[in-house]
Amino acid sequence: MELSWVVLGALIFSLVSADNGVTTTTPTLSVKQGQSTEFQCDYTANYQSPRVEWKFTNNDQETSLVYYDGELTVSYKDRAEVFPKGLRLKSVTKNDNGVYTCEVTSKDASGAHLFGQARTTLTVLVPPSIPIAQVPTSVTNGGVAVLSCLEKDGSPPATFSWFKDKVLLPSNPKDSPTFQNSSYTFNPTTGVLKFDPVTKGDSGEYYCEAKNSEGSQTSGVVRMNAEDVNVGGIVAAVIVSLLILALIAFAVWFAYSRGYCNKKTNKKVIYSQPSETRSDRNFQQTSSFLV
Repeated sequence: MELSWVVLGALIFSLVSADNGVTTTTPTLSVKQGQSTEFQCDYTANYQSPRVEWKFTNNDQETSLVYYDGELTVSYKDRAEVFPKGLRLKSVTKNDNGVYTCEVTSKDASGAHLFGQARTTLTVLVPPSIPIAQVPTSVTNGGVAVLSCLEKDGSPPATFSWFKDKVLLPSNPKDSPTFQNSSYTFNPTTGVLKFDPVTKGDSGEYYCEAKNSEGSQTSGVVRMNAEDVNVGGIVAAVIVSLLILALIAFAVWFAYSRGYCNKKTNKKVIYSQPSETRSDRNFQQTSSFLV
């Protein structure tokens, strides 16, 4: 029993001290696109003849090796450099966004295994591109209208705003006398603006803005018209449909009345003579017998 407690205590100690002795002075970094950056990885003197590895995990949680077994991997050979207790990355792009992990393994003076790691989160700063405003040009009063603002180049990701007739839409329409008669919801993270229900007053010219710490861009202007249901058009469509059905029915009746659809075909009847048997024929002497 005492031995079991000793083993359990050693295991707990190893788990608790797994990250001991390895630190970084750069837990977060923000660098403009095209510039270089450095990641620091410091470890204590207990790590004698340490083995150092660098890993990268992107924003999609995909992990790849940067520095392994004493050399840079193929994808980093021309754009990275390892120096004592650090890694330098040249000309960063948006694809370099993610977490860089320094892992150090070694043995101390007593021969015990040591392991530690330090992480740095890198954000590459990129201004947003011109967003695309997806706006329905014609909507029905009382219906639902969804407007989308699309922009994916900004880093950090852009936040969005919407404008109607050059006036900024507040997050809550009831907070503004200009938009208090509208019923919409807006998500500044996704850029989706939803009218439910649409009213006549929602007609206007719309555009959106994408913005992050590096700048802002606005989309083109698209007009949305809120219209009443076209009762006259619906009635006209129904009348036209009925006329077409009546015309089809008349054509079918005409074809049947003229016999085009039930024209009889003459069938040939083939009669065959019944075969004669010997009892049906007149007796004919086929041979004579001599007594």
